[in-house]
Amino acid sequence: MDQLSFDSFTKKIHIKAPLEKLYWCWGTAEGITSWFLRKALYTTSGKARNPQEHVQAGDRYTWAWHNWDEEETGAILQANGSDFLEFSFAGVSKVSVALEDKGTAVLITLKQYEIPTDEQHMLNVHHGCSNGWTFWLANLKAYLEHGVLLNETEFDLRNVPLAGFEFVNM
Repeated sequence: MDQLSFDSFTKKIHIKAPLEKLYWCWGTAEGITSWFLRKALYTTSGKARNPQEHVQAGDRYTWAWHNWDEEETGAILQANGSDFLEFSFAGVSKVSVALEDKGTAVLITLKQYEIPTDEQHMLNVHHGCSNGWTFWLANLKAYLEHGVLLNETEFDLRNVPLAGFEFVNM
């Protein structure tokens, strides 16, 4: 059995949706903005990728969330076009998303790893991202299985100092 540590974490969830739809949700700008982001831009060789086109290894991304003014930038490290993606995240770590068809549902296994273990990264990246991914995976399930989004888009929480740590639906 793997041991828990502050340099990585794993989150899993079963979602009743076609594997191809789940890959679209993770692997295209159009898909990832349907449930996760306010805006996503993928570039390849400095040119914007079509929002419906699957990302590929080597692409760069710029992401923007609702209720957060800063943007996240990084790189797509792996993308096989069907059931696996890996990207740099939070400036210091990597995230992999593996999709496994289980017949009546798809098992999503999200791993965030190579997290530095100093106090600041343990709080902001391990704790913050672990909580964040838990919510966003539940949001993806609600979206695909029930057609609802749980994330906050109506109330502006950007001026609430600890919003990212206190609100469960950021």
